[in-house]
Amino acid sequence: MDPIVTAILLGIVEGVTEFIPVSSTGHLILATEVFGYDAKTWAAFNVVIQLGAILAVVVQYWRTFWAVGLGLLKLRTESLAFVRNILLGFLPSAVIGLALKDYIDVLLGSPAVVGWALILGGIAILAIERLAKPGPPTSVAQLPARQALGVGFVQCISMIPGVSRSGATIMGALAMGIERRTAAEFSFFLAIPTMLGATALELWDSHAALMDGSGLVGWSEIAVGFAVSFVVALAVIKLFVAYVSRAGFAPFAWYRIAAGALAIYLLS
Repeated sequence: MDPIVTAILLGIVEGVTEFIPVSSTGHLILATEVFGYDAKTWAAFNVVIQLGAILAVVVQYWRTFWAVGLGLLKLRTESLAFVRNILLGFLPSAVIGLALKDYIDVLLGSPAVVGWALILGGIAILAIERLAKPGPPTSVAQLPARQALGVGFVQCISMIPGVSRSGATIMGALAMGIERRTAAEFSFFLAIPTMLGATALELWDSHAALMDGSGLVGWSEIAVGFAVSFVVALAVIKLFVAYVSRAGFAPFAWYRIAAGALAIYLLS
């Protein structure tokens, strides 16, 4: 298959799955396996195009970020609390991710891990949906520091491919009593520093091949995947927040269980 066509397909997969609790990384790994792509060849691509989805968050919530920026200049308490919570949520994954990077890279090459993680994550979502008691509506800036840090530690579970970064952070937030909409938005905002850090590390590791053009996947494919993931994610974010505020996360859990079972069957 032409590399540009592959980049478009993987960009669509990334844009659809980055912010819903089904694991974008897991789906990209399974896509490369099921459709016969070379997973190692597309590994850097799969990480870097996540920036397209992250840009979609910035565009969707630009008013929030603009207000926070102005508030920081005036040292407003709410803006300072917003930044504090994002940094606290990001800190555990930054430290643990750097420490376990080599081990995580090994897991990223294991589609079977993705299949089982999808199933177990789906079961966890169903359990949390039934047992969690979300609190009243609030905002990211109003979250206590301990909750923000707690969500950050839960996010580290998503280093296992197939767990889902958004799923881990949202479910962790719900389990701590944070209501659905704020849990989803906190997950979106946490994605920005988390994915920026992951992309910077991947670019550093792969910069030689990208700069000399020696690999099958180069800047053209990355640019296409980036653009496609941005456009698709922009549409998905708004629909996702509206849906989960009304209907919850159970449908995503059942999808995870079905997708994981199908993946294990196909891979066997």
